[in-house]
Amino acid sequence: MTDKVINLDIDKEIEYYEQDLNDAIRHGMCVSRLSSELARELGLSEDEIHKIAVAGMIHDIGKLRITPYIYGRGNSMKIEEMRYVRLHAKLGADIVKKEGYGDDIADIILYHHENYDGSGYPFCLQGDEIPIGARIIRVCDVFVALISDRAYRKAFEPKTALLMAVSYTHLRAHETVLDL
Repeated sequence: MTDKVINLDIDKEIEYYEQDLNDAIRHGMCVSRLSSELARELGLSEDEIHKIAVAGMIHDIGKLRITPYIYGRGNSMKIEEMRYVRLHAKLGADIVKKEGYGDDIADIILYHHENYDGSGYPFCLQGDEIPIGARIIRVCDVFVALISDRAYRKAFEPKTALLMAVSYTHLRAHETVLDL
């Protein structure tokens, strides 16, 4: 009887990981596509667009290192779990550097949660201290999150999500990106 309970728990954990991985892949694909289109619209070079597309696809790769600490634990995160989540940008940058990606891509991943007004993480950078690729991914990441179902809410309609993303004070200041 005990073995069955343990197996059910392991099966449930595997199910969480599989769903998280599928969601992460879909999210990365969407952020990559939107980010590269936005970069093109902003007139960036094809080389920059390619780097942004790659970074957009793998911008949350650092979450793979923290998944055991945060997922499958219910709908709300505790403060301690949020601290782990905030490590994912640095962990992701370290992973891609180790795998041979260039500093440009690693920096985009590292800074993709920085906010133009300085309220982001991991370094509270502001304004032009944040690479344009990271600013583009920041805005697209928020938008994609808003149009996606979450454990704690249903997805917003794209038009509503766009209005919400533009109205966020910390994103509104990403003027170069949002003026389009």
